[in-house]
Amino acid sequence: MTKRVCVWCGRKFPVSGGPGRPKLYCKPSCKQRDYEARRRAAELGLGEHELVVTRGELEAIHDRLFVLGCVVEDIERDLAKADFDEQEALGVLLDAAYECIGASEPAVADSASRD
Repeated sequence: MTKRVCVWCGRKFPVSGGPGRPKLYCKPSCKQRDYEARRRAAELGLGEHELVVTRGELEAIHDRLFVLGCVVEDIERDLAKADFDEQEALGVLLDAAYECIGASEPAVADSASRD
Protein backbone atom coordinates (compact mmCIF):
# COMPACT_ATOMS: atom_id res chain seq x y z
CA MET A 1 0.00 0.00 0.00
CA THR A 2 1.41 3.39 -0.99
CA LYS A 3 1.10 6.71 0.81
CA ARG A 4 0.10 10.05 -0.66
CA VAL A 5 0.05 13.56 0.72
CA CYS A 6 -3.32 15.28 1.10
CA VAL A 7 -3.66 18.22 -1.29
CA TRP A 8 -5.39 20.32 1.37
CA CYS A 9 -3.78 19.60 4.75
CA GLY A 10 -0.50 17.93 3.79
CA ARG A 11 -1.01 14.82 5.93
CA LYS A 12 0.13 11.47 4.60
CA PHE A 13 -2.56 8.86 4.05
CA PRO A 14 -2.57 5.30 2.69
CA VAL A 15 -3.87 4.70 -0.84
CA SER A 16 -4.79 1.28 -2.12
CA GLY A 17 -4.59 0.56 -5.82
CA GLY A 18 -7.82 0.10 -7.67
CA PRO A 19 -10.04 1.41 -10.41
CA GLY A 20 -10.87 5.08 -10.71
CA ARG A 21 -8.96 8.24 -10.04
CA PRO A 22 -6.42 8.24 -7.23
CA LYS A 23 -7.47 9.91 -3.99
CA LEU A 24 -6.13 13.43 -3.47
CA TYR A 25 -7.52 14.07 0.03
CA CYS A 26 -7.14 12.23 3.32
CA LYS A 27 -10.77 12.78 4.33
CA PRO A 28 -13.97 14.29 2.93
CA SER A 29 -13.66 17.48 4.99
CA CYS A 30 -10.32 18.27 3.30
CA LYS A 31 -11.94 17.78 -0.07
CA GLN A 32 -14.74 20.16 0.95
CA ARG A 33 -12.33 22.84 2.28
CA ASP A 34 -10.36 22.70 -0.96
CA TYR A 35 -13.55 23.08 -3.00
CA GLU A 36 -14.64 26.06 -0.89
CA ALA A 37 -11.22 27.68 -1.23
CA ARG A 38 -11.24 27.27 -5.02
CA ARG A 39 -14.73 28.77 -5.28
CA ARG A 40 -13.79 31.73 -3.05
CA ALA A 41 -10.58 32.32 -5.01
CA ALA A 42 -12.56 32.35 -8.25
CA GLU A 43 -15.00 34.88 -6.76
CA LEU A 44 -12.07 37.15 -5.80
CA GLY A 45 -10.26 36.65 -9.10
CA LEU A 46 -7.20 35.09 -7.46
CA GLY A 47 -4.84 32.80 -9.31
CA GLU A 48 -4.05 29.28 -8.11
CA HIS A 49 -0.85 30.36 -6.38
CA GLU A 50 -2.14 33.55 -4.76
CA LEU A 51 -3.04 33.78 -1.08
CA VAL A 52 -4.92 36.35 0.98
CA VAL A 53 -3.36 37.04 4.40
CA THR A 54 -4.12 39.85 6.80
CA ARG A 55 -1.37 42.35 7.49
CA GLY A 56 -1.38 41.35 11.16
CA GLU A 57 -0.83 37.68 10.32
CA LEU A 58 1.99 38.54 7.95
CA GLU A 59 3.69 40.77 10.53
CA ALA A 60 3.36 38.05 13.16
CA ILE A 61 5.05 35.56 10.81
CA HIS A 62 7.86 38.03 10.10
CA ASP A 63 8.31 38.64 13.85
CA ARG A 64 8.54 34.91 14.64
CA LEU A 65 11.04 34.37 11.81
CA PHE A 66 13.13 37.30 13.06
CA VAL A 67 13.24 35.83 16.58
CA LEU A 68 14.22 32.43 15.20
CA GLY A 69 16.97 34.02 13.10
CA CYS A 70 18.32 35.86 16.15
CA VAL A 71 18.38 32.64 18.18
CA VAL A 72 20.28 30.85 15.41
CA GLU A 73 22.83 33.69 15.27
CA ASP A 74 23.25 33.60 19.06
CA ILE A 75 23.82 29.85 19.07
CA GLU A 76 26.30 30.09 16.19
CA ARG A 77 28.23 32.71 18.18
CA ASP A 78 28.07 30.58 21.34
CA LEU A 79 29.46 27.54 19.50
CA ALA A 80 32.88 29.21 19.59
CA LYS A 81 32.86 29.45 23.40
CA ALA A 82 34.57 26.78 25.48
CA ASP A 83 31.84 26.70 28.16
CA PHE A 84 29.03 26.23 25.63
CA ASP A 85 26.04 24.33 27.06
CA GLU A 86 24.64 22.34 24.14
CA GLN A 87 21.57 21.12 26.03
CA GLU A 88 20.53 24.64 27.00
CA ALA A 89 21.16 25.93 23.47
CA LEU A 90 19.04 23.16 22.00
CA GLY A 91 16.23 24.03 24.42
CA VAL A 92 16.34 27.70 23.43
CA LEU A 93 16.41 26.80 19.74
CA LEU A 94 13.45 24.41 20.12
CA ASP A 95 11.46 27.03 22.03
CA ALA A 96 12.05 29.57 19.25
CA ALA A 97 11.21 27.00 16.56
CA TYR A 98 7.94 26.03 18.28
CA GLU A 99 7.05 29.70 18.60
CA CYS A 100 7.89 30.26 14.94
CA ILE A 101 5.61 27.51 13.70
CA GLY A 102 2.88 28.47 16.13
CA ALA A 103 2.80 25.09 17.82
CA SER A 104 2.90 24.18 21.45
CA GLU A 105 5.70 21.94 22.60
CA PRO A 106 5.14 18.20 22.19
CA ALA A 107 4.02 16.30 25.27
CA VAL A 108 7.28 14.32 25.38
CA ALA A 109 9.37 17.47 25.74
CA ASP A 110 10.05 18.39 29.33
CA SER A 111 10.23 22.18 29.33
CA ALA A 112 11.08 22.21 33.04
CA SER A 113 14.43 20.55 32.34
CA ARG A 114 15.38 23.45 30.05
CA ASP A 115 14.73 26.21 32.60
